[in-house]
Amino acid sequence: MRWALPLVVLIGLVAALLTWTRLGPAAPPATDAPIVVYLLDNGFHSDLALPRAALERRDGPLGQAVATLEPGDWILVGWGDARFYVDQSPISDRLPDGARAFFRPGNPSVVMLDPEAGDPRERYAPDRRAVLHLTPVAFDRMADRIEASLDLSSGALRVAAARPGDDARFFASRETFSILHLCNHWAAGVLNAGGVTIRPARSIFSGEVIRAVRAAELDTAAPRA
Repeated sequence: MRWALPLVVLIGLVAALLTWTRLGPAAPPATDAPIVVYLLDNGFHSDLALPRAALERRDGPLGQAVATLEPGDWILVGWGDARFYVDQSPISDRLPDGARAFFRPGNPSVVMLDPEAGDPRERYAPDRRAVLHLTPVAFDRMADRIEASLDLSSGALRVAAARPGDDARFFASRETFSILHLCNHWAAGVLNAGGVTIRPARSIFSGEVIRAVRAAELDTAAPRA
């Protein structure tokens, strides 16, 4: 019986963590056409597809970074560990490095910007993608959150990695990667800045991030969506 109270407390804490919800900031009513954004899920990792024109019209480091990329009407945006995320060798060869990225605190990270010429949805099944219609204000808040991830400590953007034959560029990020702050946590945080309500603890999974975007689109009464 002496373990009953601590067990109840532990169960309560876990339940509170799993149900913890973070509302996104409300946006003023839209006066312009909405900006379409896609969330793409490969089964364990989430990327955002953002319209290039909307990013390039912004002043600041993010717009400058996008302007340096190869042609493409869409920009795939992601975040991850500076080594594991960039490496495309077979996953079976990278398991030790994956364990390092998960369990060692303070790993350097990168923001990926990858120009896409075609429709970004074409390579993803319907259950692996979701659409979001944002007001310009909400889009700028989302872009501001992405920009805040960039490492500008040297006074300028820094390309940390690039892959041969690949147009993607990986810019140094000021954030660190670990099991407490994974790629899907980051994507959920970016969406939250744009007005999407998220459940941070559950956002370890890409499916939860997809769920949050679909819920935001269904909640047509909420100006934050």
